[in-house]
Amino acid sequence: MEYRITDMQPTDWDQVASIYSEGIQTGIATFQAEVPVWEKWNQSHSQSCRLVAVSEAGVLGWAALTPVSDRCVYAGVADVSIYIGQRYRGQGVGQALMTELIRRSEQEGFWMLQSRIILENAASQALHAKCGFRKVGVREKLGKMKQGSWHDVVVMERRSRTVGVN
Repeated sequence: MEYRITDMQPTDWDQVASIYSEGIQTGIATFQAEVPVWEKWNQSHSQSCRLVAVSEAGVLGWAALTPVSDRCVYAGVADVSIYIGQRYRGQGVGQALMTELIRRSEQEGFWMLQSRIILENAASQALHAKCGFRKVGVREKLGKMKQGSWHDVVVMERRSRTVGVN
């Protein structure tokens, strides 16, 4: 399968939102109950480091960063969001997106990326580990799904070897 990784454009939003919705429906990808509107998503995510994997079929997956804080001391720390379309999981798209996200994040001065992954989401944990993230802990019953079930969250992080404190 041929695809390329490019900057996400506002015109990609419908396909990005559809993939996000697929993730929500798994019940283990996010605590979000519904996909936000573009304006809200756009405002909450970093203006840089927004990527899509695209083929002739359209958007296969996406990745983006969210700053953890607006305090200047945390300017180099971001949360990772990465979602792969159901039909394209397990085909290397996630690893390609994550690798490019890491590369670009370092160009933008991010020195630490972190992810909070629902414990049952073994595939996401494996992807993160493959891309150099390490497990730093488990937060018990951190989030509650819309239907009322509580879930533990695995915290994983990746510190840059080229940016920030090494």
